[in-house]
Amino acid sequence: MSATEEKMNMDTVDKIIRGEEIEQSSSQASFYPPADHPRLTWKETLTTKRGWYGEYDYAALCMPRLPFIGRSKSVSSPFFGPNDEIPILVALLMGIQHFLAVIGGVITPTVIISGSGAGYLNLDESTRQYLTSASLILSGIMSLIQIIRVRIPKTQYYIGSGLLQITGVAFSNIPAASAMISTMYDDGTCHKELQPDGTYIYSPCPDAYGAVLGTSIVCALLSILISFLPPKIMKRIFPKSVTGVVLTVIGASLIVSGMKNWAGGSSPCIDRPESGIFALCPTIYAPNAQQWGSPAYIGLGASVFITIIIVEIVGSIFLKNTSVVIGLLVGCAIAGGVGMMDGSGIADAPAITFLWVKTFKLSVYGPGIIPFLFVYIDYIVECIGDLTAACEVSKLPVDGDEFNSRCQGGLLADGLSGIFSGLGTSMGVVTFSQNNGIIAVTRCASRKAGVICAVLLILCGVFGKIAAAFLAIPSSVMGGMTVFLFSSVATSGIRILGLLSWSRRDRIVVAGSLALALGVALVPNFFAYLLPTVENVALQGFYDAISTVLSTGYIMAGIGSILLNLVLPEDAADPEDIQLKEKSPASSIQPGMVV
Repeated sequence: MSATEEKMNMDTVDKIIRGEEIEQSSSQASFYPPADHPRLTWKETLTTKRGWYGEYDYAALCMPRLPFIGRSKSVSSPFFGPNDEIPILVALLMGIQHFLAVIGGVITPTVIISGSGAGYLNLDESTRQYLTSASLILSGIMSLIQIIRVRIPKTQYYIGSGLLQITGVAFSNIPAASAMISTMYDDGTCHKELQPDGTYIYSPCPDAYGAVLGTSIVCALLSILISFLPPKIMKRIFPKSVTGVVLTVIGASLIVSGMKNWAGGSSPCIDRPESGIFALCPTIYAPNAQQWGSPAYIGLGASVFITIIIVEIVGSIFLKNTSVVIGLLVGCAIAGGVGMMDGSGIADAPAITFLWVKTFKLSVYGPGIIPFLFVYIDYIVECIGDLTAACEVSKLPVDGDEFNSRCQGGLLADGLSGIFSGLGTSMGVVTFSQNNGIIAVTRCASRKAGVICAVLLILCGVFGKIAAAFLAIPSSVMGGMTVFLFSSVATSGIRILGLLSWSRRDRIVVAGSLALALGVALVPNFFAYLLPTVENVALQGFYDAISTVLSTGYIMAGIGSILLNLVLPEDAADPEDIQLKEKSPASSIQPGMVV
């Protein structure tokens, strides 16, 4: 794809987000196969060069880029639409590329929530291995549902978008689940023991995970109901000022978790006690353990972070799309070289596993309902944005009945994923946006590549040793990776906010909601003493629910931005806003200019 085409694609997505009309291109000259080439039969696909290799530009896909020496070569291959014929080798390469692009994000929420420390489940190693496997399996299964698209009999509704959309465990699960688990440890549902040195030892709390799953299942009904509403109504309910603020705060709050892991972990070792098993991170029994924040851990996490940046600078298209995995491999190699890798868990892990090998007692935890309702609102907003971008890069309509039908099917699949993933012992899965970027630069939107990616996710979950290998990665290595991933979430929110007109009303909505949201994130105990402790169980449960809402930054961001957006009137044009717009560099950009 040329630089001009990439610019046109980004301009189109921006117009979609702004709600502007766009023109649909009728050019089909770059599609594969050309119109005068008949489709191959299965036999011809397996026995001909065209069936195996096609006319794809493999050199551009794999050629590294030398910095400061001109532009890298763009992919000149034909475009492969969702249902187009695609050579076998291209399908395999694209499937592997999508798999490597999402694998780090798929496992991260489960690895973090099941780990040790305040706000986490503190589960044993075998249970964590199972949960990681379950998240991979369910992500693959739900991806197949999104990709294949099934019509509900005797209706006009669908399940799935029919696009190359890969799903994975959503990052927005982390702050909601963490706030809920923290409340359960504080109210005695989960056990923690105060030590003489002032630190707490948190006992494993699988019942808290069952409560997370059960609460998520109930809240998933919201996504299912909303999936039958037109996308235009969704955009009116959740405008850019709401979605941008919520995503920015979610990313910012997640970075805190990533930085803790980068420095050694989030277990009680973060308090650097002088004695006890947590005197070193993660414990004194870990190989070559260090104190929290030691230069060894900081440098190990930095090796991952810097590697990702270097790959983005000099890597080929293929390498850039797998930069997170490459960073993990470099970090693991260094950790293994200095004796920080513990392979005992891999040896003890089962060779084969599947769903329901371990089960959890499902329950609905009242104080967690509001946080998870906001999680599913975030799912809805992200899904609409992902599907809009996916249609655009797949050269499909981004308005009209076909587009609305794909959005309905995609949202319904996301809602059902919330139920099925909970029943399958995984936190909610949602469409990932990374795949849209890969489609744009590789010119391959084939659903066959998505199916290959989904099958690889399922296979990695079935083979239990693979999940154990991920859990053997030191916390500092995971921290270097997750800080980059979580920063990308915040960046997405900032980009959406950048599309605002920034009128006085916009500034008040954003500033008012960010003030409380970031304030709560930076000072977590700000509202800790606001509500009393009472003996009435029902009333105390109500107070706990309010406390959970007030202590969760992205919920405060969502409530604040939605209320301000509804309350503040649409004023006439402010003279100050007009003056700022005239002075803005963007106002001097003419149509067709490449910036």
